[in-house]
Amino acid sequence: MTRLRQVTIIGLGLIGGSLGLALRRRHVARRVVGVARRSATAAQARRFGAVDRATVDLAAAVADADLVVITTPPSTVVPLAEAVARATTHELIVTDAASTKAAIVQGWQRVLPSRIRAVGGHPLAGSEQSGLGAAEAALFDGALCVLTPTRQTSPEAVRRVQGFWRAVGMRTVTMSPARHDAVMAMISHAPHLVAASLVAATTPAELAVAATGFADTTRVALGDPALWEDICWTNRSAVLDALARVERVLIHLRQAIAYRDREELVKILVDSQRKRRRLTGRG
Repeated sequence: MTRLRQVTIIGLGLIGGSLGLALRRRHVARRVVGVARRSATAAQARRFGAVDRATVDLAAAVADADLVVITTPPSTVVPLAEAVARATTHELIVTDAASTKAAIVQGWQRVLPSRIRAVGGHPLAGSEQSGLGAAEAALFDGALCVLTPTRQTSPEAVRRVQGFWRAVGMRTVTMSPARHDAVMAMISHAPHLVAASLVAATTPAELAVAATGFADTTRVALGDPALWEDICWTNRSAVLDALARVERVLIHLRQAIAYRDREELVKILVDSQRKRRRLTGRG
């Protein structure tokens, strides 16, 4: 892709900080500008090398931007995109990194002027860690980014956003916002809630002897509770559907054990093992 003049990143946590490091390492833009809520975070981002310039002044940060990437919690993305539109008069592209998409894309279509071309994005490259201190330049290498254009989305903007995420080392795929949210509810949001439920159900005495199996299974429960609350509310319907699917399997397992149905129990376990091996085989 053609080198960008300026990329502005709003939100300098794990994703925003890692993106800044990757952009600068790969020379994707002539200038990377960061926007933080606190001056201390802006200063830390500069020291860390995640940005060329950082500020708490959103208007100043987007004045010369070609592309704005919003890497904040889902419920904040639309208001921040509105703020970008109010702060500028020129055309630019906005994308994001939020874990839910339907509400964001609908909100953009409702409030943004036509000169702001918005493309929903979700880089699948996070971890249970959070904050700028956890950022790393290689976070996106080889990972997948889901883009969620609609019929109203500019094809040229989609092409440029695809090129942007590929330039930091990612693969890209497109799907509808609703499909994205349903898939993420099953492969990301429900697993987090199941892991949190396992930990919540465990006593301190049991945790004292927990080993690597329990730790591996519940690793994602270390995620930021405030972020996960936001994800659950902004993807409520799909999360409820995913949890219902998990509940049905748990009931099936419980019944197989309760009624000593060894054949059915083994069938469920073998099927799960086969699916998990295919996931591992993908690398």
